[in-house]
Amino acid sequence: MQGIYEPTYRVKKAWGISPRALKSHGITTVLADLDNTLVAWNKPEGGDDFFVWHEKLLDAKINLIVVSNNSTGRVKKAVKALGVPFESWSLKPLPRGIKKTLRDFNLSKEEVIMVGDQIMTDIVAANLAGVRSVLVKPLIETDGFPTRINRYFAKLVTKNKKENWEDDIVDPE
Repeated sequence: MQGIYEPTYRVKKAWGISPRALKSHGITTVLADLDNTLVAWNKPEGGDDFFVWHEKLLDAKINLIVVSNNSTGRVKKAVKALGVPFESWSLKPLPRGIKKTLRDFNLSKEEVIMVGDQIMTDIVAANLAGVRSVLVKPLIETDGFPTRINRYFAKLVTKNKKENWEDDIVDPE
């Protein structure tokens, strides 16, 4: 049985998740955290990797929705160029933002996956909402103060676990 702190998958970067792998798992929509998952927390306009990955998802007819704890203004600024829908103030680790997104977009738990860089917020929220999750490595080494606290607690709950980081979604053998 998967624990509350255990992601379904571990992938090095969000853009390593291929549309082919998502389709093979029945995924129609990617829910993704914003800071240090899609954009560096201190560079809200994002980078080329994010834009290219979003184009690949669109080409494969896979939707991207940002589910973030950030303010509406912060998230809107980050996704403005892409026109990506978002749920701000999502209150992760509570499943509120994920569940609201499922309702608002008429999505089933089986067709979505949550991608994020934090165990204590993104992965816990996904598990509480009953959706699959992908833990990715943070885009940059630094974090804002609240995130540093979350990472400290994440180290405590995962200290004896071996972490295998894949290049794409890979099912355990």
